[in-house]
Amino acid sequence: KARSCDRVESLLGLEGAAARLYFGEFSTMLRGDVPFDFNGRNRRPPKDPVNCLLSYMYGLLAKDLTAITFGVGFDPYLGFFHRPRFGRPALALDLAEEFRPIVADSVVISMINNGEINMSDFVTRATGVALTENGRRSVLRAYERRMDTEVQHPTFGYKVSYRRVFEVQARVLAAYLMQEVPDYVPFVTR
Repeated sequence: KARSCDRVESLLGLEGAAARLYFGEFSTMLRGDVPFDFNGRNRRPPKDPVNCLLSYMYGLLAKDLTAITFGVGFDPYLGFFHRPRFGRPALALDLAEEFRPIVADSVVISMINNGEINMSDFVTRATGVALTENGRRSVLRAYERRMDTEVQHPTFGYKVSYRRVFEVQARVLAAYLMQEVPDYVPFVTR
């Protein structure tokens, strides 16, 4: 259905429906003997430890992709699907979408299933759940480990770390836009 969408709103509606299905089954990827419950995605602030981990990971992805988009010559605040808002790196968030499951979500699942994080790594406040300092350190170690993992690039066939894959994807997008849409606005430089 996504391939036949003729409006951005329709595509975003499909993405929202897919996200609901995905997060509706997310808990099935967690081992049955772990003390973490997940009953759907929530945020701002996250109401449970799993959502806290997901939000933190998505923030790390957005940070890394914001830096990479600047480095490639894009303005990360002007995106395709995420609407520009003050302080919101819309293009970085657009690029993060393809990496959320294979980088962020998989780190969260691995950390929980392998016992790398536990309930004592979280603090519950009146408004939601947050990571403790020790919890943040554990998450950052796991995230950096994933970023250094080498994979075979699906298009080019060579081995590359996820960190480098982020840059390659941003450069592929830049090359496409320079070829197909030379006057596209998100470029800071030409």
